[in-house]
Amino acid sequence: MPDYEVHDAQTQITRLAAQAASNASVACAPRGKRRPDVLKGKVVIDDSFFDPLPEAELAAWEGR
Repeated sequence: MPDYEVHDAQTQITRLAAQAASNASVACAPRGKRRPDVLKGKVVIDDSFFDPLPEAELAAWEGR
């Protein structure tokens, strides 16, 4: 069973899906170890981000 990097799998998704549908094994290798703190101290989220949405925007998100 061949291994694929995520990027390669994304560019070949149709062919890989066809292989999977025909019961062939398909595996994707992770790009590398995740580092959840890689952006710590580099990204700042303003407190207003957590404010309630205006009614019009909330309605748009909810499909009203």
